[in-house]
Amino acid sequence: MREIVLDTETTGVEPHNGDRIVEIGCVELINHCPSGRNYHVYINPERSMPVEAFNVHGLSEQFLSDKQVFAEIAQEFLDFIADARLVIHNAAFDVGFINMEFKRLGLPPIEPARVVDSLSMARRKHPGASNSLDALCSRYGIDNSRRTKHGALLDSEILAEVYIELIGGKQASLGLGVEAAAGRQGLAAPVLEKPQRQRPLAPRLDEAAIKAHEAFILSSLKAPLWKGYLGITDEAAQ
Repeated sequence: MREIVLDTETTGVEPHNGDRIVEIGCVELINHCPSGRNYHVYINPERSMPVEAFNVHGLSEQFLSDKQVFAEIAQEFLDFIADARLVIHNAAFDVGFINMEFKRLGLPPIEPARVVDSLSMARRKHPGASNSLDALCSRYGIDNSRRTKHGALLDSEILAEVYIELIGGKQASLGLGVEAAAGRQGLAAPVLEKPQRQRPLAPRLDEAAIKAHEAFILSSLKAPLWKGYLGITDEAAQ
């Protein structure tokens, strides 16, 4: 199963009022394990950078001025995420911005059905507790010391670790992967049949070897305790 853990940085919080995406970071998971494939890009928002947003992510208008605009990276971004499930913390925020960018280009939006909101998962698992990314890192013992400012790729890498913990930890797929995946989808787990050999293996000991071993046991084991385990009486041993 392929999943993409995704994060964005923006010029603000209102995509409908002109705020734009300035950074996208993605981490690919295969069966809940990082594959090593990432996607990361800075984007020229074609507008000014409010100081409030700069204080969050540290991406200045000058730094972004020579970067590609969203229209230039849209296809490579779509190629990377393909049809994978998207894992996003506070998904409504990021998906809202991505879909607004897609709308400007006449592209179809990301459908809610393919999105997993890790914030909603955390709230169900830890009701009443803080479920920010930093709080979850603290709860699960994940090192986020590099996170001095928000960064899309770094936050995606950290979120990938948090997501794995939210779904049951690093052993979630060991032996129970099919059953766990079926349970999350509300399906009955498939019955897996153990493969059978077409022909049984031939015995590796012949009758002579078996008799020799029995004779060795009878002549070597003197302690009554061991004879008892083997069901050998003193009379039988003599």
